[in-house]
Amino acid sequence: MTGPSTKGMMWIPGGEFVMGSNDFYPEERPAHRVSVEPFWMDRWPITVAAFSRFVDAARYVTIAERQPDPRLYQSIDPSFLVPGSLVFQKTRGPVDLRDYRIWWRYVAGADWQHPEGPASDVAGRGHHPVTHVSFEDAAAFANWAGKDLPTEAEWEFAARGGLEGAPYVWGDAFAPRGRMMANTWQGEFPWQNLMTDGFEGTSPVRAFPPNGYGLYDMAGNVWEWTVDRFAPNHARGSQHDCCAPQGALLRSPIPMLSGTVIPRRVIKGGSHLCAPNYCVRFRPAARQGEDEDTSSSHIGLRCIVRPPVKA
Repeated sequence: MTGPSTKGMMWIPGGEFVMGSNDFYPEERPAHRVSVEPFWMDRWPITVAAFSRFVDAARYVTIAERQPDPRLYQSIDPSFLVPGSLVFQKTRGPVDLRDYRIWWRYVAGADWQHPEGPASDVAGRGHHPVTHVSFEDAAAFANWAGKDLPTEAEWEFAARGGLEGAPYVWGDAFAPRGRMMANTWQGEFPWQNLMTDGFEGTSPVRAFPPNGYGLYDMAGNVWEWTVDRFAPNHARGSQHDCCAPQGALLRSPIPMLSGTVIPRRVIKGGSHLCAPNYCVRFRPAARQGEDEDTSSSHIGLRCIVRPPVKA
């Protein structure tokens, strides 16, 4: 029996590296040495076209397309429990950056095929990363492909591309010689996007240079799921949210049953919404905790394949 295909993947040699950072956000601390084994990793995030093939073959329905379970909510008219997902909406001017609910909306009918809502579609975006995928959706895709989602350490090692200690996946300067190296937000978030990188929203997966391991979009474009449970820092764990909203709080204005706890997983890489004035998380050390049931217009995935364990 043959293993999963590694076509479209890059070999990551494994080794020891310094994971995390002591220079930015609290949840990235402390920087510490970690060792990972070699593995294969997708060259770019899973695209809309690839996810479409999975959906057709597996007849899969994403969480955003499913009716919310009324048993989880308190005394709510079932007619308000509609399928949907979180969509970013640019504000008209400066706002209080302490309240991310200002620019996130739960949009009925938003899903991977309708990224901005039911009136939108993915025509012409086949080579863009798929979005509106929850952790369950990402794990289902990986399982169908015979692959795995990476651990946080595997993801960060791969993202660094062999650059020990560099703040960005391409080196020390954010925009070397004025060149934009990733799809991020330029201007004042969440109202002014100067589009210096040429994009507002997601971009095709090979629009920017690869890192040292030949991997594209390891910074910006879309956040990516890992299998690790989120803790507040590398020593113990805590929570520090920015532009990735908590699904349990924003899935809709509907209160969940008291005592309901949604596990959180680590997402990595930042997205096209990460801006220097608000969320400098387009760095390999950056990390975010996200509720497993969350889907949004800036979270996607990529997979890995680990070599068989030798007897």
